[in-house]
Amino acid sequence: MAKETFDPIRENRGSRAALKVPMANFPNADEIVRQGLLEDSQSVETVDIMLVNPPSPDGGIWIRSQHRVGRRTRENMIWPQVSLAQMAALLHPTYKVKVVDAIAERMSWSEFSALLDRHKPRYYLTQVTAPTLENDMYGVFLAKARGAYTIAFGTHVTPIPRETMRPYPSLDFILLGEPDLTIRDLLDCLEGKFDKRPANIQKLFADHDPTYKPSLNEDGTANLSGVKGLVWRRGDEIVMNGTRSFIHNLSDMPLPMHELLPLQKYRMPLLKGPFTFIVTSRGCPAACTYCIKHVSYQFSARVRSPENIMQELWKLKNLGINNIHMYADLFTVNRDQVVGLCQLMIEQKINIKWTCNSRVDYVDEEMLALMGKAGCWLISWGIESGNEQILKHARKGVYPEKAANSLRAAKKAGIKNWGYFIIGLPGETETTIRETIEFAKKLPLDIALFHVAAPYPGTPFFFEVVKNGWFRAGTRWEQVDMDKGTVLDYPDLPAERLLYWQKRAFREWAFRPGPIMTYLKMLMSDTSTLSSAVNVGLQHLNWSSSESESKERFAIARASKA
Repeated sequence: MAKETFDPIRENRGSRAALKVPMANFPNADEIVRQGLLEDSQSVETVDIMLVNPPSPDGGIWIRSQHRVGRRTRENMIWPQVSLAQMAALLHPTYKVKVVDAIAERMSWSEFSALLDRHKPRYYLTQVTAPTLENDMYGVFLAKARGAYTIAFGTHVTPIPRETMRPYPSLDFILLGEPDLTIRDLLDCLEGKFDKRPANIQKLFADHDPTYKPSLNEDGTANLSGVKGLVWRRGDEIVMNGTRSFIHNLSDMPLPMHELLPLQKYRMPLLKGPFTFIVTSRGCPAACTYCIKHVSYQFSARVRSPENIMQELWKLKNLGINNIHMYADLFTVNRDQVVGLCQLMIEQKINIKWTCNSRVDYVDEEMLALMGKAGCWLISWGIESGNEQILKHARKGVYPEKAANSLRAAKKAGIKNWGYFIIGLPGETETTIRETIEFAKKLPLDIALFHVAAPYPGTPFFFEVVKNGWFRAGTRWEQVDMDKGTVLDYPDLPAERLLYWQKRAFREWAFRPGPIMTYLKMLMSDTSTLSSAVNVGLQHLNWSSSESESKERFAIARASKA
């Protein structure tokens, strides 16, 4: 047998055969990772659902609410997240809940991520507003990456459900409109816990909708198509279920779980110590075209009983809270309710200081006097404009003379007045803005804020702006903000002029002897709030004297048109 000769090239295995191209067969570790996530979720700190007010886009204090729109605040006012506490009360004790108010806690995104890792929620429920849309969706992305079902609610996603779901695939569900019953129904459906509902929750569903029934398939599995008020994904399809009607009797809801909130972190100007909200009613019968009520509660107006509100006041009193803001679309929407509540507060000597909002045509001298006697010390009024035609076009329904009379009556009752004005409603000219400034100076106001009109999606104002082409080119939803800037571009009043007049209005109103003395008295009246008051003053001073943002945005807009 011939001896085989050694071939060094042949020994190189790369010289032997042509490389084949087999069918791709990649290794798959999905199931192992998924099992790891499930096993890892057995930590004692895991929760069923995390209800979240996420960190802010810039580390500042932002306002978000179920009932209203979002904006950055210059007032250092931290809004209590009572909406989250309310939904927690509807889910507890069937589900283990965790409420996170990252704004109040001044939590960074890295700290928030660590919190998600620690609690590993199976469900993640977040607020979403127009100016914070991308920011809020970052939280959704983080939660989804950790295996949670993600759910959004609020006044931005309600009028734009499909176009919110489409570009953000990490978002699983949207709760349209009033979210309270829909979140409970969704979790019970997915978890098969309809039979775990406490008696008060069963009654709430039954009284709310006599035709209601749990949405299940014949084999007992979840049937999402029957959950009213839900937007969800069926494969690549985005499905919008039928609308859920408003809760008729707000007094039937359990009291919000305020104890889950960082109560000591909630602050507002002119106030010593923490405060929080009580939602006394939902909805407003007025028709103001710019108001987000057209998205949230429309023309429904539902009030809680005075007795029911008193239960919540005493609960908060026992938690050490003595300052309350009666939070409502229109606190004075029902005179009998307000009078009844004030009488109970006086009779029971609860001794709580409180504030509220109102319209100038929903008060009278007798009621204001009673409110003052019951502890009300400040009312915020939506005055908007000093020009009758601007108010008429905006369907405000009240005019300057009425505003002056009501504010004087409040002052007579010992109540401070906080006036809100809007620069840039349709029909506005530099002449009408001047009228608003002069009108504001004549009113007995203690505080005045001037915002630029913001066409929030879903409001009649929004559709009017779209129809007339008043949106500035290149507008993004994050820019629809009544305080940070404007997206409006009227033919005779461009965005940069609106911003100029917004700041000028504030300067002309604030830098006068009266408001300056009011501010100095505020500084001297309570040294515990001195630091915050000085900070608020400096923020307003810097803001009112700055022009960089408007100039920059004007330059961007001009470039986009070129």
